[in-house]
Amino acid sequence: MCKYSKIPSPAIERLALYSRPLEALLGSAPPVISSEKLAKLCGVSPAQVRKDLAYFGEFGVRGVGYDARALLREIKKILATDREWTLCIVGIGNLGSALVENENFRIRGYKFVAAFDADAKKAGKTLPCGLVIEPATRIRELVRLLRIQIGVITTPLYEAQRVADLLKDAGVKAILNFASTQVRAPEYCVVENVDFTVKIENLAYHLGKIPLS
Repeated sequence: MCKYSKIPSPAIERLALYSRPLEALLGSAPPVISSEKLAKLCGVSPAQVRKDLAYFGEFGVRGVGYDARALLREIKKILATDREWTLCIVGIGNLGSALVENENFRIRGYKFVAAFDADAKKAGKTLPCGLVIEPATRIRELVRLLRIQIGVITTPLYEAQRVADLLKDAGVKAILNFASTQVRAPEYCVVENVDFTVKIENLAYHLGKIPLS
């Protein structure tokens, strides 16, 4: 069993949050940051930072802080972002096109190597990033050929589960789903469902608590 398997998911998610200001510090000399400063930059408490990091080992020096370069290196190792991951995207509409062209994926080691769409009129077109849109019928073939590890779904909701099944059967072990429905997969395939409307409803809830002026 993975030694990190019992660590709360929010703690793991916050590690990625902590990495952003650490990256910005790499050009400074000396690149040292306290838990108080890191917490302030990330919108959490210093105690939360220390607790999250303590799940994974001993970092930093009491009264001095953390060496940003060393801490970032350890976080990347924990999150497995110290390597390159191959991705495909299924559904080249407005959202899919925006994601595949987003430089942040490439900068952080996530490389899109294939793009698929069920619309025959889109097949064969070249995206600005250089990928050629492939028909969805080639998912199984190309996922195996290109050894794709992560699948991104940006299809209409009624196609999402079928696409997830295709990706899973082709050997994909992780799926990021942006369709506004929950897709299911066996335990050996990790799924993250991202529904933007849920985030907006959370904002609406908090806005509803603010007295009208």
